Amino acid sequence: MNLQQLWQEYQTALRGFLHSKVANSADVEDILQEMLIKTHHHLGEVHQQSKIKPWLFQIANNAVIDFYRKRGSTQQREADVTWYDEDVSDVIDSFTACLEPFIKQLPEHQRLLLMAIELEGISQKDYAEQNGISYSTLKSRVKKARELLKKQFDDCCHFELDKNGNVIDYQRKGASCR
Repeated sequence: MNLQQLWQEYQTALRGFLHSKVANSADVEDILQEMLIKTHHHLGEVHQQSKIKPWLFQIANNAVIDFYRKRGSTQQREADVTWYDEDVSDVIDSFTACLEPFIKQLPEHQRLLLMAIELEGISQKDYAEQNGISYSTLKSRVKKARELLKKQFDDCCHFELDKNGNVIDYQRKGASCR
């Protein structure tokens, strides 16, 4: 996978991760640019396709830590950023455990698609090739599956968002929501 494909595949998820840790959008964009440079310089060191996603999130995790260190905001770091002690794979596992029940409620073809792409980290391009689907068709299917997944979340919970669209709180809408 080349840098452009890689960045196209993961940039949105990385931006969301960074927004959950850094409030200022301009700072997030600066961190993303630094990450792009690091990715460009070190992509050749990643030899297994399955390791790319965790590697990128580790870079993001380290970039946020560096961001707060440069700012010298020890108090804010201790209060707001205690998550950095967690291993990125633990964060991903935790997030996966949260998403999985919702994904499992989707129709089978969409469930299998999102499990492979979102949870197992298979790139869309690889998934399309493995399943004999054109890449553009797959992108449309992924978009539709993500929209259905979002609808499940919206049906279950009311989300309070910050000015950047990040979830800052939620309320269950009913007892039937797990």
